[in-house]
Amino acid sequence: MSVWTALRPAAVAAAALLAILLLDRVVLAVARRPAAGPHRHVMLPCRVPGLLTLGALLLLAAEPAAGLPEAVRGPLRHGLVLLALAAGAWLLARVVALLIDTSLARYATERRDPARIRRVRTQTGMLRRLTSAGIAVLALAAALMTFPAVRSVGASLLASAGILGLVVGVAAQNTLANLFAGVQLAFGDMVRLGDEVVVAGDWGTVEEITLTCVVIATWDERRIVMPVSYFVGRPFENWSRRDPAITGTALLHLDHRTPVPELRAEFERLLKESEWWDGRGAALQVVDTTPTTIVVRALMTARSAADAFELRCWVRERLIGHLREQYPEALPRVAVDPARG
Repeated sequence: MSVWTALRPAAVAAAALLAILLLDRVVLAVARRPAAGPHRHVMLPCRVPGLLTLGALLLLAAEPAAGLPEAVRGPLRHGLVLLALAAGAWLLARVVALLIDTSLARYATERRDPARIRRVRTQTGMLRRLTSAGIAVLALAAALMTFPAVRSVGASLLASAGILGLVVGVAAQNTLANLFAGVQLAFGDMVRLGDEVVVAGDWGTVEEITLTCVVIATWDERRIVMPVSYFVGRPFENWSRRDPAITGTALLHLDHRTPVPELRAEFERLLKESEWWDGRGAALQVVDTTPTTIVVRALMTARSAADAFELRCWVRERLIGHLREQYPEALPRVAVDPARG
């Protein structure tokens, strides 16, 4: 065996590696140029899977020139085919995700409606996950079909697909229910990323929606992970489905001697000073009475549920402080009978 025959595989591999490195340098140089503009956001994330795909294809094309023995060529070509399939699926999933994200960014710049932007963001996130899962399944199927043993039993697998599908459906009933519920949740526009919701008595913001679960961030920084099927099969409160603006309520239990007109004037003055009030509406009314107190309800509007919570607490505190300083007789008291000797 000549020296060239021994060095030929190394030379072919080195040539393919050199070509990949040169292409990588070209991609980086083009991406770093100011003229690249928005193409930089596409080239850089696709750099690694693109180079892997190109490298596998180059090695497959150059493999006959390496002059390897037949016992080595078969496993090597099979491994390169598997590498090309995996890298190609990775590249395709990355390109699809970037196209979806680019469409969302363009929609967000053209539209000014926050509710529609949250809906599209939720749907695009679900679409991105579905396409990635579909590409992964197809790549796995294609990789399995490269094995002769799998191809030989392909007809038997197709013949028993009905029975196998029934068994899998029964075994993974909850998983499949969550999967279809996730699609229904995203495209049915029931809940979106950023919505303010009340679920199982807890108020929070929808932080993440996956194919199987919904993550809710609560006001005290907890994370509630709920199955997607919960939102499809049970009622829940969505405070920002159409409009994030909301009406807040503060209840005060006061004495019957409370000067309601003066309290109403102070309430209106406080709202004009508040940064959380959006100016849409406000009202202070006596909504109920008891033998010892009256119930005063203060209604006020805010731009979001978080602003409404801050506004309610702030107004309640200021009104109580105003009554304590100016009209202490308006605060509720507990009547006690004098002791009888």
